[in-house]
Amino acid sequence: MQVTSLIHGLRILRDKTTNPSLFIPQHEPNRSTRSVVLVATGKGVADTTLSRYLFALLSNLIISHLAFRHNSQPATLLHPISLEASLLKEGENMDYVYGPGRNNLFVPGPVNIPEPVIRAMNRNNEDYRSPAIPAMTKTLLEDVKKIFKTTTGTPFMIPTTGTGAWESALTNTLSPGDRTVSFLIGQFSLLWIDQQQRLKFNVDVVESEWGQGANLDILAEKLAADHAHTIKAICIVHNETATGVTNNLATVRKLLDHYRHPALLLVDGVSSICALDFRMDEWGVDVALTGSQKALSLPTGIGIVCASPKALEASKSAKSVRVFFDWNDYLKFYKLGTYWPYTPSIQLLYGLRAALDLIFEEGLDNVIARHSRLGTATRLAVEAWGLKNCTQKDEWHSDTVTAVVVPPYIDSAEIVKRAWKRYNLSLGLGLNKVAGKVFRIGHLGNLNELQLLGCLAGVEMILKDVGYPVKLGSGVAAACAYLQNNIPMIPSRV
Repeated sequence: MQVTSLIHGLRILRDKTTNPSLFIPQHEPNRSTRSVVLVATGKGVADTTLSRYLFALLSNLIISHLAFRHNSQPATLLHPISLEASLLKEGENMDYVYGPGRNNLFVPGPVNIPEPVIRAMNRNNEDYRSPAIPAMTKTLLEDVKKIFKTTTGTPFMIPTTGTGAWESALTNTLSPGDRTVSFLIGQFSLLWIDQQQRLKFNVDVVESEWGQGANLDILAEKLAADHAHTIKAICIVHNETATGVTNNLATVRKLLDHYRHPALLLVDGVSSICALDFRMDEWGVDVALTGSQKALSLPTGIGIVCASPKALEASKSAKSVRVFFDWNDYLKFYKLGTYWPYTPSIQLLYGLRAALDLIFEEGLDNVIARHSRLGTATRLAVEAWGLKNCTQKDEWHSDTVTAVVVPPYIDSAEIVKRAWKRYNLSLGLGLNKVAGKVFRIGHLGNLNELQLLGCLAGVEMILKDVGYPVKLGSGVAAACAYLQNNIPMIPSRV
């Protein structure tokens, strides 16, 4: 059987728009052409990466079937990429994500995954009720407390995202109708506020211009006026990823203590914990949370929540409905020594073990210092390009993400698009109110200074591409000058 005959038929009918069907045309005695076509509603079924592989799999199965049926020579099977390339009409572009080398991933999460972590996760499933998994879980629970800098907190490793961790923090400590004070300073604080409102809490929103931090003067006024202690929780995003703004949690705690207010302090540390200075016990944080795909440098899939004794006590009287996120279910299994109320991701647990080992080998304080260098170098580059940081004051600058404001005549989405299409560089889009106005450079996780310099060089070329008059090498030079004087020796290699 001739594969070219199959390809010819596929090419002809690929773009048909009918209900999904598999066609095996009747054999025509006078022709050797036999066409097999998979047609999907809309564009061809090979329009997405997953569909492309399913399409190729089915086509190859049919090739083999027809070759056997008609006593042909062994069929020549096609790789999905080769199959789609064969389907292209003359002058048609192949929409596939491959690019030479590694993708330069500089979004503020998900981040680069270290090779030791990838290797640790490359394993088969195991029985999570066997002695091995509980033993490893016990050490993980002990060690994740270190990244929160707590000795009194109780951690929960929930198979979820940061959004699920938000819900766990709220529903375990509050009841419907409870008053919360929450700060709207960007897209992710907005989403958390939306979640609080949908969970039927009475949300007192303190809104600031995007690019500014939480307005703590207004918080002071609200705490001073709340003699009846109607405010049950202060909900604050430590690091707003959409705008590159970091809030001062120590000041929030000082205000609560100054006014002797008993409100819980709930903190979203998704893009800060394990990268920025975070002190759960010292700052009196009652619930802190993070996600595995950020500074921990893992795939998405573990929401880590850490609760203070005060938060655990509040959970005993909280009336919010909760099932999957209920801390009590975890605590029961903690006492039993089996730890898991439902099936965890075995691969992610091994990955977390490897990720924590890397962090502790470098030293958590050294990890935080490295992120400080990366953040400072990026800001110096932005300044050298003649562009502005979305963050309006130095005190709010983030060391995990920098949001760069572009001139009005440039669409920042075009910068992100060009970065990916031409340079195999992934940058963060501007979101919501700053869409089209900023692009974001993520510099968190398992990332070193030379990797960052490559990103900055790429951004300079892209800026030139879109018509911004940047002097090539200006930002890279500014970053290099700073880094060359501040990068320490690698301790393990001295």
